[in-house]
Amino acid sequence: MSKELLEKYLTENKIVKQHLDSYNRFIETGMQEIIDTVKIIEPNIPNYKLKLGRVWVDKPMVIEADSATRPILPMEARLRNLTYSGKIYLEITPVINDIERKTSIAYIGDMPVMIKSKVCYTDGMSRGELVKAGEDPMDPGGYMVVNGTERVLVGIEDLAPNRIMVTKEKQGTITTAKIFSTNAGFRSRCAVNRNNDGLWEVEFPAAPPKLPLILILRALGIKKDEDILEMFEGSRHVVTDALLNLETTEIKTVDDAIDEIGKKAVPGQPKEYRDKRVETLVNTYLLPHFGTGPEAKHLKARFLCLMAAKSTLVANKRQPADDKDHYANKRIKLSGTLMEELFRYAFQFLVRDVTYQAERAAARGRRLQDVQTFVRPDTLSDRIRYAMATGNWIAGQSGVCQLLDRVSYLATLSHLRRINSPLSRVHPHFEARDLHGTQFGRLCPNETPEGGSTSLVKNMALENEISIGVSEKDVEQILRKEKVAAVK
Repeated sequence: MSKELLEKYLTENKIVKQHLDSYNRFIETGMQEIIDTVKIIEPNIPNYKLKLGRVWVDKPMVIEADSATRPILPMEARLRNLTYSGKIYLEITPVINDIERKTSIAYIGDMPVMIKSKVCYTDGMSRGELVKAGEDPMDPGGYMVVNGTERVLVGIEDLAPNRIMVTKEKQGTITTAKIFSTNAGFRSRCAVNRNNDGLWEVEFPAAPPKLPLILILRALGIKKDEDILEMFEGSRHVVTDALLNLETTEIKTVDDAIDEIGKKAVPGQPKEYRDKRVETLVNTYLLPHFGTGPEAKHLKARFLCLMAAKSTLVANKRQPADDKDHYANKRIKLSGTLMEELFRYAFQFLVRDVTYQAERAAARGRRLQDVQTFVRPDTLSDRIRYAMATGNWIAGQSGVCQLLDRVSYLATLSHLRRINSPLSRVHPHFEARDLHGTQFGRLCPNETPEGGSTSLVKNMALENEISIGVSEKDVEQILRKEKVAAVK
């Protein structure tokens, strides 16, 4: 790489571009998407609900002892041991007897602001302006200041969600097609296992083990054998396995299939309860990225057939097994994605608290139109601040938020471009630690620590950029516009 090319690249691109882009996307669209998934809060009050609208984050301000409010810069937050954060505001409209009342702008909590992001005062400042303001003109940004300490969110390497991966397990006796189906923060591992006899079994969370695939297809509403075989058109190996599975499954109707699954899921319960439980299982836990309503059942059935077909093709060596270490099968969770997970988790508590406060106010006969009195901002702020200060993230992850390494300038830049693998440091994980060909140009092959973390803690290559992703719905619209037959 020539010196001129590198200088030109680093002049036009920030060294922490990946964190800034990811955080900016979270502030601009990610928070709103989380609010939109809730949309309406319905307390246990007759003819009363709260409609949620636009959400935004203000630039950082500090409230002095005399109640004066003024802007604050990152350096002052460091020196005074303050959190460099902006207030989160949310539009809430009370709906009484189906009539929308005056919309209130409620302060719901504080959001730590990333240095040099779009909600930071230092964004867009020239070198002279930064020096005049007492800021470091060489500081790249890409981290937060929490209680006066600089905290960086380290990127986490994870398997790509909503992508089928076929592997051979248990010494090659089982071929598994699995997918980490992810929807609105809920992650469900769904798998179709094929044994050496050619029988397919389905696994997904909260479901009984070893459910035959045909039983699940019946429960999803596929009644006729001809309809099931139509989904398996293609290789003769796949059709042969489909016929075998149809022969070995005696249940032929939708009601019998639901009843059979119900007996395994909640044995000894009344039929109505069992049927309701099965409905919840297939709607909520089975492939939730297609949706959690009854309208998604047919798509789920077709997708399970696709997973089964892939497992058969790999078992019969018609297709190679997928490589978990191939970087096309990986995704990097950057600061924006991590903050999105944390905000979604904290917002759930806020919704519950608002519901409780509204019900309490109604029981005491207070006015229900003053929405700000239902919102306690600390409910959201404390959970975000605790996770940032300790590094303990949701789902039991630890070490996500770390103290920024300031030993040297290069150590700081290195820390801001670090990527962690969630795999255990104790186990060998030889294949995960190997240098994979697809890491070329993406990860640095030299910079990794010694000891147990070797090759599990990595650093981005110098000219590597990580895209922040696009909405799946936008891609689907383009495919429909171009009349791609595979999109239904």
